[in-house]
Amino acid sequence: MKILFVHQNFPGQFRHLASSLGTGGHNVRAMAIHGQALKGVEVCNYPVSRGSTQNIHPLAGDYETKLIRADSCASAAARMRAEDYTPDLIVGHPGWGEMLFLKDIWPQVPHLHFLEFYYSPTGGDVGFDPEFRRSEWQNLARVRAKNANGLLNLELMDAAYSPTYWQRSSYPALYQPQIEVIHDGIDTDLLAPGSAQVANVGPNKLTLKTGMEIVTFVNRNLEPYRGYHIFMRALPRLQALRPNALFLLVGGDGVSYGAAAPKGTSWKDIFLEEVKDKVDMSRVIFLGNLPYNSFIGILRLSAAHVYLSYPFVLSWSMLEAMSLGALIVGSRTPPVEEVIEHERNGVLVDFFDVDGLADRVAHVLANPQHYQGMREAARQTVIDRYDLRRHCLPQQLALVERVAAMKV
Repeated sequence: MKILFVHQNFPGQFRHLASSLGTGGHNVRAMAIHGQALKGVEVCNYPVSRGSTQNIHPLAGDYETKLIRADSCASAAARMRAEDYTPDLIVGHPGWGEMLFLKDIWPQVPHLHFLEFYYSPTGGDVGFDPEFRRSEWQNLARVRAKNANGLLNLELMDAAYSPTYWQRSSYPALYQPQIEVIHDGIDTDLLAPGSAQVANVGPNKLTLKTGMEIVTFVNRNLEPYRGYHIFMRALPRLQALRPNALFLLVGGDGVSYGAAAPKGTSWKDIFLEEVKDKVDMSRVIFLGNLPYNSFIGILRLSAAHVYLSYPFVLSWSMLEAMSLGALIVGSRTPPVEEVIEHERNGVLVDFFDVDGLADRVAHVLANPQHYQGMREAARQTVIDRYDLRRHCLPQQLALVERVAAMKV
């Protein structure tokens, strides 16, 4: 079978699926703007045809960007068609626009879409945090306009899958029956509990070991969408309660989601500046972005792992930490509640309850044996529901076979 993957930063969420198909006897190609090599997959990078228009209407800018990407991808696809290439199935992430015109190149080829999130002016991330809420109607209009590409792609897809039930629920009810729930998958064999010792951590070159009072906090970028401001504000009280605890923060200085910080600064620095005179900074270590093996080692040190999120896409890192046997102190928000059952496989706190977060983390650090069963239950949750090789990848492969057999 000839399978074409489409993802601007391939492989993205398709790493395991594309590799499995490519090494399993199928003819697998990938189209990308910035694609990376993957065993068994021929990656075809293509250029973007033009830049965005200066001074375009602010509500049209996002859609124009996606149209430019769609045009660039379709032009590259047309060249592939001219060379007698026609896939049996196209699997893609429609979020950046690339999938939009591929039905016009290969009308009879079924589309399987990976769907992450459908934006809404209410009930999700928008307006959730009163500190950053924008009340003007133009902000709500921006959110509606942002869905233009997504809504068109819902009309084009033949089938789809989302990583979680809550993420599927963000999509219009009309399309939800076409969306299966299959997570990307967590490698629980690789991400298994174990003792760790990590040397040369932070500016003081500390040697850290499993069993120490270590609190971990992980974001791709340190920003409000993932509760960085709440975590930082909890530090003064938490340090007073647990004077020997160390705090390891993994993540970059940029923005993955939501609004950028004011020009010339970063969310990391803004909230660090807010609390730095109230905390012992020798016990707060910013590690930046880490290689994956180093990231695993840090999570194996964790006595408590804090994961906070707006109602938005669930991070891989929370499930990875659970697979490693970390005790999650998570926010009581829908994507987290889908996985964490309070005091069974982790504990939940109100997203905005700074003191409640500090008190709960302090209790976890003071009573490790009380939470041991929850750590074990956390790992078992990931094995039972999100395991890559035992559950998720077989489900993805079966879905690929079903959609490829569709007549469109």
